[in-house]
Amino acid sequence: MSIKRILFAAAGLVAVLLPATPALAVAKGPVVRTDAGLVRGAVLEDRRVFHGIPYAAPPVGELRWRSPRPPVPWKGVRATTRPGPACAQAPNDLAGLPGSEAEDCLFLNVTTPRAPSGPRPVMVYLHGGGFVSGAGHDYDASRLVAEGDVVVVTVGYRLGVFGFLAHPGEPGAGAFGLEDQQAALAWVRRNAAAFGGDPRNVTLFGESAGAFSTCAHLTSPGSAGLFHRAILQSGTCGASWAKNSLGPGSPALALWAPPEEAAQLAVAYAAQLGCDTIACLRGLTTGKLLGGQLAPLMSRPTYGNPTLPSHPATALAEGRFHRVPIMNGHTRDEHRLLTAWGYSPPITAGQYRDLVADAFAADAPRVAARYPLSEYASPSEAWSAIMTDANWACPAQADDRTLATRTTVYAFDFADRTAPWQGTTPPPFPLGAYHGSELPYLFPDPGVRLTPRQERLSEAMIGYWTRFARTGSPNGPGLPRWSPYPAGQSLDADGPRPADLGARHACDLWNGIS
Repeated sequence: MSIKRILFAAAGLVAVLLPATPALAVAKGPVVRTDAGLVRGAVLEDRRVFHGIPYAAPPVGELRWRSPRPPVPWKGVRATTRPGPACAQAPNDLAGLPGSEAEDCLFLNVTTPRAPSGPRPVMVYLHGGGFVSGAGHDYDASRLVAEGDVVVVTVGYRLGVFGFLAHPGEPGAGAFGLEDQQAALAWVRRNAAAFGGDPRNVTLFGESAGAFSTCAHLTSPGSAGLFHRAILQSGTCGASWAKNSLGPGSPALALWAPPEEAAQLAVAYAAQLGCDTIACLRGLTTGKLLGGQLAPLMSRPTYGNPTLPSHPATALAEGRFHRVPIMNGHTRDEHRLLTAWGYSPPITAGQYRDLVADAFAADAPRVAARYPLSEYASPSEAWSAIMTDANWACPAQADDRTLATRTTVYAFDFADRTAPWQGTTPPPFPLGAYHGSELPYLFPDPGVRLTPRQERLSEAMIGYWTRFARTGSPNGPGLPRWSPYPAGQSLDADGPRPADLGARHACDLWNGIS
């Protein structure tokens, strides 16, 4: 099945890819020794793949809502030619997805160039999905591996209530999904060399929830030394959602959950299910836990615990983050997808004025003056521009400014407004460079056809991403020059080129609006 849809998830936004799993040549596949046992992968035309390698013990029974434990060693050779199951997630009626009730899901996937060599840079990808959906094996790393000569690892981690329930009194509560990611990074450090990777040169990257996770690891003490570069696509440390961002009447929402608020929600969630202790919750079925009415609210990482001691934006401001080179960016029309999903029928002119007034109160006149309806083809596109700049682009710029005082930052926006639509039905208005639209340029799928111009942009992006993984700078032979922040790079099908991203997204306005 080709890439079919980009989804909007209840607790945030999500870009979930559903590519085909290629037929694998299992006979006489390559065998690699990991620290838990031997694994047999498969050889494809230009790469070796190892799917479904356990990096931690199954978090089931008494291990539900506990920190990940080491994987259980096995004897003999374990076949790793099929992905493990996606972590437990509710069905998504919007996309017709059945969901998953698998809690034994802490698996990763390794793709390497076919020719044995090394050590190669390692790129560890954290998938998006609003912390409630998605799977690491949904992402085809073939072009990154073949064109960039790198090793790519994709990771499954606990989602929703299983990864982020912050029940009081439970050590690590609210961040088990982040701990899973740390366990995967530790697995990479121990085992990368066996796959031809360099454990001393690991790039952590992710999109959407994966980018927010990458930000968390920049500030998490437990992630120190586990990665050496970071790429954030559509997710920042200082992100929060303005009122009405996710639909009419949706509240302002902080991405990172304060511990007191998260604990209160967890207690209320448990009470709805007839439980007053974590032990009681451990006795419930996966399906019942997924069906709890408050379950979608259990999807935000909580700070104030050992994994994430403080709000990531606070940690950045105080200089408490790992000094690694960073690429940080977003798509040019990020929020158009969320507007298309959250507002049906499309926004009217009168509704637009009401939304601006409701969301920004005393600042509404300034916002309306900066985004006049006359400059947009529709009120939906005007509202999307406001939300893109307020929720995405300018928080990213603020993070860049803070990070750049102590490390090298490369800022970008993906600006191909002709990017192919990945949905099954036409959108209600042009979505431009929408949330997740850059993913097929890095992770190919036969169901998404790029034009020759877009193929050239894809080649440039893969060159930038893998060159950065190799050297800490995206620059290399044959690539347009990309200068560090405060410069920015616009990734467009007409060719990557420098751009003033702060001016493009009216950050002078948003820097003065809380």
